[in-house]
Amino acid sequence: MKDPKPKVVRRLIRPFEVTDGRHFKLKDVDPRDHGEIASREAADRWLGFGLERLADLQDKLYARSTWSALLVFQAMDAAGKDSTIKHVMSGVNPQGCQVFSFKAPSEEDLRHDFLWRCARCLPERGRIGIFNRSYYEEVLVVRVHDELLERQSIPAALVTKDIWKERFEDIRCFERHLHRNGTVVLKFFLHVSKKEQRKRFLERLEKPEKNWKFSSRDLEERKLWSDYQSAYENMIQHTATPDAPWYVVPADHKWFTRLVVAAAIVHALDGLDLKRPPLDPAEQRALEAGRAALRRKDA
Repeated sequence: MKDPKPKVVRRLIRPFEVTDGRHFKLKDVDPRDHGEIASREAADRWLGFGLERLADLQDKLYARSTWSALLVFQAMDAAGKDSTIKHVMSGVNPQGCQVFSFKAPSEEDLRHDFLWRCARCLPERGRIGIFNRSYYEEVLVVRVHDELLERQSIPAALVTKDIWKERFEDIRCFERHLHRNGTVVLKFFLHVSKKEQRKRFLERLEKPEKNWKFSSRDLEERKLWSDYQSAYENMIQHTATPDAPWYVVPADHKWFTRLVVAAAIVHALDGLDLKRPPLDPAEQRALEAGRAALRRKDA
C-alpha cells in the first residue's frame, strides 16, 4: 500500500469533522463505523504511514517555533482516550509534546474561573499540547451533576438558566483567541456505544492486569448514559467552529479510532505548510567550513 495522498486522508476524516454544529445529531454517527477501511491490518498499515508523516511534521513544528497545536480528547469512560493518545503520539519527539490529564478540580482550581486550570497548561509555540479531558468537563460532568456548580462559589446572581449557553460562548471565544494567536485547535470526541463500553468494563474486571482501570463510580456514571449523550450533542452543536472543529470519531473499533485521529492531526499540520527554519549566510558558511574540516583526513 502506498502512502495515502492528502485527498485520501481528507476523504477519510471528512464524515467525522464538524465545523458547524447547528444541525449536528449524535445519532448520525455510528460508533461501529470503520469507513472504507476493510480490516485492522489495512488500518495499521495506513497508521504506520500517518505516524511517520506526523513525526516529520512535529519536527518542523518544533524547529520553527511559531505555530502550536492543542489536541483535546473527550469521551465516555472506556472509549479509548488513553490508548489513542499513546498510539498516535508514539513516534513524536517527547521534547515537543506535553500531555495533561484533568481530573476533578482542586481547591485551587475552584478558586478561579472554569478555564483557568487548562489555560495555564496551553502549549508553547512549537509544541503539541494534549488535553485528556479539558475545560469541556464544565459543560459535561458539571452539567449532568449540576450540584457541582455549588462548589465553584460563583455569585448566585450569575448562575442563571443561561449558564450553559454562556459557557459555550466563553469556550468559543477562548478557542478563537487561541486560533488567532497561532494555536491549531483540534477536538476529538471518541464516540463509543453503550454495548461496547459494557464489554470493555467487563474486560477490566475479568483481567487482573486491567483491574486498576475500573472504579465503582464508572457504573454510577453509566446509569446517566442518556444525560451524557445529550450533553455531548449539545456541546458539539454549540462549540464546533471552523477555527476549532470537533471530530466525532467512531470508537468501537480502536484501530479505526486511532487512524482517524492521526489523519486529522496530519491533515491540520500539513495545512500549515511547515518548513524548517533557514540558515542565515553566516550560519551557512560556518556549516560548510565545518563539513570541509571534518572531511580532511587528519580531522
